[in-house]
Amino acid sequence: MNGIGAGVDVSKAYLDVAVFQRNEVKRFDNGAAGWRALVRWLKPYGPGQVVLEATGGYEQRALGALHDAGLPMRRINPRQARFFARATGQLAKTDRIDAKTLAHVASVIDLVPFQPLDADAAKLRQYKSRRDHLVQNIATEKQRRRQLIDPMLRADLDAHIEYMERALHRVEQVISDLIKDTPQARIAQTIKGVGPVMIATMICELPELGHLNRKAIAKLVGVAPLNRDSGLFAGRRTTWGGRAGPRSALYMSAVTAARYDHLLKPFYESLIGRGKPKKLALVAVMRKLIVILNARMREAMAMSATA
Repeated sequence: MNGIGAGVDVSKAYLDVAVFQRNEVKRFDNGAAGWRALVRWLKPYGPGQVVLEATGGYEQRALGALHDAGLPMRRINPRQARFFARATGQLAKTDRIDAKTLAHVASVIDLVPFQPLDADAAKLRQYKSRRDHLVQNIATEKQRRRQLIDPMLRADLDAHIEYMERALHRVEQVISDLIKDTPQARIAQTIKGVGPVMIATMICELPELGHLNRKAIAKLVGVAPLNRDSGLFAGRRTTWGGRAGPRSALYMSAVTAARYDHLLKPFYESLIGRGKPKKLALVAVMRKLIVILNARMREAMAMSATA
């Protein structure tokens, strides 16, 4: 990484771009013509990193286009950028200020490179997102049903739930077809508990799997133990942060793996036998599981490259 850092603040309509060392901010349309103009303007600076935030999906197409144009793209959690801004004394928030903050981040912190999704993974992401919404909506509607007394309203709600459950079944069938021949699916066959949801999550939300070392992948997911020491005080190691989607899917896989997998079940039971709390032992299983998946994904990529 060189010292030139650029930041891109993303909104639905615009991209505000800053180059930290040049103290410049320029606005572009968030569309194909704007992306091309941004690349022409930014490339002569030779940035070592170009950072933008995850912004609910508005950044997806711009991120892919800028990466394809040869810019060294990085994507960070908005919380990370906000903490950085506060640490530097910047409490105000505007599009221009946010772009400058991201450029400052890009100039001083070495971040994980963006790993783009291929066409099949991009399609899978849409179906997975639809599945997640359907699961959430079905749970919400079932909760509402418990509060209804009127027969007509209950019947109407039952029909709506039935419709969404049929839609969920169709979406899950497409997801199953999309993931069945992937390296992630072949790896999952070797570990009890890694099912279709975890496989789709690895493909869509964790493309770095197999590209990072064991410590980095655990930290990225949020299952790496972090120190809390100061002076003579030695605090307990805790886990926090990371990507919520992969961490949630990893938790559900770890619950099953801790009961049935031939490697992870003895590991979990040994921790419990040494007096570790069940929650702590399960987090340890999560960490071991993602490390195993990362190592096997790296092996699969190496074999594919030499084939």
